[in-house]
Amino acid sequence: MTRPPLVISIQSQVVHGHVGNSAALFPMQAAGLEVAAIPTVIFSNTPDYPTLRGRALPADFFADLLLGARERGLPGRARYILSGYIGSEEVARLTAEFVARAKAENPGLTYICDPVMGDSGPGLYVPEAIAGVMRERLLPLADIATPNQFELAHLTGAPVDDLAALAAAAARLRLAPGGRLVATGCVLAETGPGLLESVIAGPGGLERHPTPRLPVALPGTGDLYAGLMVAGLGRGASLGAAVDRAQALTALALERARSLGAAEVVLSDPGFRAALLGE
Repeated sequence: MTRPPLVISIQSQVVHGHVGNSAALFPMQAAGLEVAAIPTVIFSNTPDYPTLRGRALPADFFADLLLGARERGLPGRARYILSGYIGSEEVARLTAEFVARAKAENPGLTYICDPVMGDSGPGLYVPEAIAGVMRERLLPLADIATPNQFELAHLTGAPVDDLAALAAAAARLRLAPGGRLVATGCVLAETGPGLLESVIAGPGGLERHPTPRLPVALPGTGDLYAGLMVAGLGRGASLGAAVDRAQALTALALERARSLGAAEVVLSDPGFRAALLGE
């Protein structure tokens, strides 16, 4: 019996709610993937609540978890590494070293970098030093990068307000050879009314994926989207098809959260679960 594809997912973890691995883990496992989840921070909840407990993992503790993953041979048999929110510059550098070593040892590995740094509402919510490691160390290793429109502009130092600017930003991003950008949550000059879009930029040019824009913004939306996209890739879908499915399922989770008045994306809804499992 063939083992399922393995994903090493390096992201935040929360006790309450669905962000980071607490959002991405479920859809990847439900898709039949094996997931090794490595936390970068462990918090009680997102910072949107009146109190926040927990902390970023100390660098030595995080390094010990990475060593344990190597001792179990995980990088050598992984199909994907997915990285998301990182809580300190030291952990960002350790992540870059881990990914670089894994890619050198396992040429079949695909690294997906979700540079979780900010958004158009709150702005940049990580220190600039972390953004610098993303720009200089992690993104040059990325086979697929999934910044949102704000993050792409911050990483490349210029506004991204139309397709020409997005194409120029993709060229400045300095991904791994043959790497592809998936710019998420874009509202561009060319975007139709009531829509937002993901735009894939790669060696073949631009590929647009519009979807209805919902009047709701919740923590963990991008983390869920990335997990759903990797789930699609792990099941053999093309990047474009994986993006379409990730957008549709993320919309389902957001719509359900809106109907319940929830402050987090909702993953327990029967309709979402049935769509995720293709039932």
